[in-house]
Amino acid sequence: MAAAVAGRNSRGHPPVTFAVLAMGVGAFALLQSLVIPVLTTVQHELHTTQGTVTWVLTAYLLSASIMTPILGRIGDMTGKKRVFVATLVALAVGSLLAAVAPSIGVMIVARVIQGFAGGMLPVAFGIIRDEFPAEKVAGAVGVIASLAAVGAGLGIVLAGPIVEALNYHWLFWLPLILTIIAAVTAILFVPESAKRSPGRISWLPALLLSGWLTALLIALSEAPSWGWRSSSVLGLLAAAVVLAAGWVLAELRATTPLIDMKMMRRTAVWTNNLTALLIGVGMYATFAFLPEFVQTPTAAGYGFGASITKSGLMLLPAAVTMFIVGLFAGRLARRLGGKALVIAGCLVGCGSMSMLAFAHHHQWQIYVATGLMGIGFGLAFSAMSALIVAAVPPSQTGVASGMNANIRTIGGSIGAAVMASIVTSQLEPSGLPREAGYTTGFAVMAGGLLLAALAGLLMPSARRLRGAAGGPEHAEMAMIAGGTVVGDESE
Repeated sequence: MAAAVAGRNSRGHPPVTFAVLAMGVGAFALLQSLVIPVLTTVQHELHTTQGTVTWVLTAYLLSASIMTPILGRIGDMTGKKRVFVATLVALAVGSLLAAVAPSIGVMIVARVIQGFAGGMLPVAFGIIRDEFPAEKVAGAVGVIASLAAVGAGLGIVLAGPIVEALNYHWLFWLPLILTIIAAVTAILFVPESAKRSPGRISWLPALLLSGWLTALLIALSEAPSWGWRSSSVLGLLAAAVVLAAGWVLAELRATTPLIDMKMMRRTAVWTNNLTALLIGVGMYATFAFLPEFVQTPTAAGYGFGASITKSGLMLLPAAVTMFIVGLFAGRLARRLGGKALVIAGCLVGCGSMSMLAFAHHHQWQIYVATGLMGIGFGLAFSAMSALIVAAVPPSQTGVASGMNANIRTIGGSIGAAVMASIVTSQLEPSGLPREAGYTTGFAVMAGGLLLAALAGLLMPSARRLRGAAGGPEHAEMAMIAGGTVVGDESE
């Protein structure tokens, strides 16, 4: 161990490496959320519909959910620094393309390219594990994971001032500058790990996963305009079912699956993943559509005519309460149990969505609802991370945690498409959605979180899990509220 630590220290400077990693992850986290409060602005500027502009978020989530495990594994096989730099290049190219996008189609393509950068998270965690002294790993990983969450919340708040001082194009120019700096400093200062993990990429499962998700999301988002009984929608839904079945078979047969279906059979794993999927549906759908709701002119009979800045501030309580809850989640889990926290978090989230559905006529109600949402999701995410770690042997913690985060992202892409389908199914003569669309949409999200709480009832307790897994928790993984680490090994 002493030799390994000495080798790590002689290869580079951990503080410098950490600063570079933080810069790259910070740029990625900002781009996750900067566009959320400005979807209405992008819709008007690029002359598109509310349903189509939702793909600015959905395409990003879809791309990230597919590319994160692939790039994480490539990093283990070919070199983590190399992949980290490549993800920064993809983020820069996508940001440049988004900044100059003349149409919604180009913007969506740019967001797909940006989604490739999701792969920097598992690679960054791997670099820390390989290059830092053993006693520093847990703290460094925890800070990077927290930075990803805080950066995403910060983006919602910064979007308004940036757009009002400049224009929405600068939501991409500024992260582009930060990304270029991160890429150059990564090339100069981040050491390439000598560790390599043999293996190969299972491309067939990746293609089938992207195929069935894309078919499903297009069908859900276009059904209001094409008709639920149209041949196009029915054909896409049928294709999604067939491709999903093929994907499951391909994952079962793959030597290195993207999502380990054999691991999914464990009660503790599939219940956590089902809960993560349903939470992802509600969280991302709310983040995508609540700003549009509050920005709606009061002349429509609902909404507050809020500016981009004001709509971002209305979502700020969610980021603040999620961060605060994360600080105390470990203590609460030890006292009450992780299973209880997941169920409580889902029920609080259900209450938040119910408020948004039926009590959204005053601004204070929106602030209360988003604050509750942060509490609910903060409790659930923190507890699920620890439960997943306790559910599997130490050598599988990275794969299991990455799978859980990935499934939540998949849920997010589905949730955004479902919400778009519901909200845009009935429009006023002005082209604005009817209030009933938002009411129904948020009520459906509340129902999804109620189902998540019921799934939580099926989870084994953390005490039983630790005994079944046959090993202690990894401290660094318990600190990641839904972090994504793919292919790590036991220390």
